[in-house]
Amino acid sequence: MSNLNDSVSFVLDDKVVTEDFRNSALRPTTTVLNYLRSLPLHKGVKEGCAEGDCGACTVVLGELQPDGTLRYESVDSCLLFLPMIHGRQLITVENLKNDRGELHPVQQAMVETNGSQCGYCTPGFIMSLFSLYKNKNHPSREEIDDSLTGNLCRCTGYKPIIEAAATSCVHHGMDQFSRNEPQIASLLKSIPRESLQLQTGQQLYLRPAKLSEALSLIRLHPEAFVICGATDVALRVTKKHEILKEIIDISGVEELKLISDKPDVLSIGAGVSLSDAMGSLENNFPALYEMLNVFGSQQIRNVATFGGNLGTASPIGDTLPVLIAYNAKVVLSNSAKRREVSLDEFVVGYRKTARRPDELITAVVLPKMRNGSIVKSYKVSKRKDLDISTVSGGFRIDLNDRQVVENIKLAYGGMAETTKRALNVEKFFVGKPWKREVVEEAMQIFDGEFSPISDARAGAEFRTIAARNLLLKFWSETIS
Repeated sequence: MSNLNDSVSFVLDDKVVTEDFRNSALRPTTTVLNYLRSLPLHKGVKEGCAEGDCGACTVVLGELQPDGTLRYESVDSCLLFLPMIHGRQLITVENLKNDRGELHPVQQAMVETNGSQCGYCTPGFIMSLFSLYKNKNHPSREEIDDSLTGNLCRCTGYKPIIEAAATSCVHHGMDQFSRNEPQIASLLKSIPRESLQLQTGQQLYLRPAKLSEALSLIRLHPEAFVICGATDVALRVTKKHEILKEIIDISGVEELKLISDKPDVLSIGAGVSLSDAMGSLENNFPALYEMLNVFGSQQIRNVATFGGNLGTASPIGDTLPVLIAYNAKVVLSNSAKRREVSLDEFVVGYRKTARRPDELITAVVLPKMRNGSIVKSYKVSKRKDLDISTVSGGFRIDLNDRQVVENIKLAYGGMAETTKRALNVEKFFVGKPWKREVVEEAMQIFDGEFSPISDARAGAEFRTIAARNLLLKFWSETIS
């Protein structure tokens, strides 16, 4: 890579901080949470679960936009490697008081509504509220709930915290950060945006700035972990304490953050966060939009990407079944060429994909529906938000004028070692009327279609029953 940088720079406490990994005890996979906890004046951030489930570690990142303004997003610092914040502003709870030492409006509202008891989770809640404050004026109850989905409280209860959100987020996001934006923007512009190469005794962390560099690197380092958000890979560090020897972080490649909306297809770059993609999905791909609404939390969606989610090939991944139902394709590229692979054929085994060692996932392509097809997505989990699927489904059906099935796709997650279609059930339906008695007959075929496992989330019998019932639910929601 040309124009290499061997240090990470970001804005913290209104100044540029540079961490040189050559002469430091830091590792490239040191999380932002652990980095902050090592500093004397940033102990407000807490570790609760170290896997993005509790929100005690929530911080906010400010990112410079093309128009010179900053965008503020809440993230889980426990899942964020320090090099991933290169070129951004890092904001913690200690930064929220103004120059006169006065509390930020969200902090003052928490005091006035008695929104804190033991206080352990409070800094994380405050940072989620701060992100909401900067992004929504007079937020609806639904928007408040969504902003707090990634934060857990075990003693105060959520009512006063929700009240604090409603009473404080009424100033159009104006605060000391608004006044200070020109200065912060100038500091961010001063940070070099070239590629990073961080070498320590046991680790090599490569963060290319261009797609061509990323494709060259994957050819030279075919065994490297490729991350583009790292909300899954980071758990290998935070929970299993693994040392990842080689990492290629493509989250800095702007070419992978593009969305192309054409008359026939929507193409989403592999580096587009799930949050950023949602605005392009609501009208043309409502089933995928609805699934993303219950995908993790806002902190997770602000970092997780389509490329990363598909690359993990999780058998319980939320997006795969519905993407299969939409006949989506994944774009795989190397230095010489690109190819498109149907998502039906992309996952070839448990956590294994059709991606070759010298290829990167560069985009997901969604063909727009023109023929009246019906697509629905479903998720069965123990709680509505911030939970892993027990069983998920992405279903698609084409009916003729006589309500006879012409084509049908039934893709399930959580029923096998990969996302899997119920091919025998699909074959049974074709040419038959879309009636309840036919659906109930098809439900009996599931016994030979899947062999689900029993685990902590559910037993095999429950999964089979749930899969059958999702098919009946699909019928009930598609009948005229």
